[in-house]
Amino acid sequence: MEPTDVADQISETAEEQAARAEDEAADGRFRKQAALAIGTLAMLLAITGLGGDNATKEMVNANIQASDTWAFYQAKNVRQTEYRLALDALQLRLQTETTLTPEQRSAIERQAANYQDTITRYESEPSTGEGKKELTEKAQGFEAQRAHAGQQDPNFDYSQALFQIAIVLGSVSIVAVARWLLWLSLGMGLIAAVLMVNGFLLVFPLPFG
Repeated sequence: MEPTDVADQISETAEEQAARAEDEAADGRFRKQAALAIGTLAMLLAITGLGGDNATKEMVNANIQASDTWAFYQAKNVRQTEYRLALDALQLRLQTETTLTPEQRSAIERQAANYQDTITRYESEPSTGEGKKELTEKAQGFEAQRAHAGQQDPNFDYSQALFQIAIVLGSVSIVAVARWLLWLSLGMGLIAAVLMVNGFLLVFPLPFG
């Protein structure tokens, strides 16, 4: 074998080794970057899970409080109706019974006034917040909280699903050294991040969910 041929073979081997080393270094950098991306996605997934849990708890609690408040409202309404019927009976008695003595008429009028005060108090009682008007406002407030949490929840649900898929794709991209898979993972992660932020802020309504 000619010396020039040996030199060419050594040169080619050195070039191949250099190219292989460069590829391995590039793959190593890619794996590190992909691992960092997956770690970020996992962190965002945890935040999304926390937001979803809080939205679910708020929705359940607001629903319970709204139901309890409306039940209290109905109880107040029933009692108010009973007093109205009693007041009507007293007023009818005052109008129809001509044999009542002044003392009896005065006593009935005082009782009717007490009934009217109670009816008015059941209708609105700002000092305690337990009048029908105040209870209605409270119940509607709880319903608004429930509706708000109900709008948040689907955002977190879809976001969690997309983050999980993105993490799986990112993990596969490390094993396969497939850069396109990592880009797909990051794209899904970006969509999931937008949904996560929308879950907290409700910047736009979801057309589905």
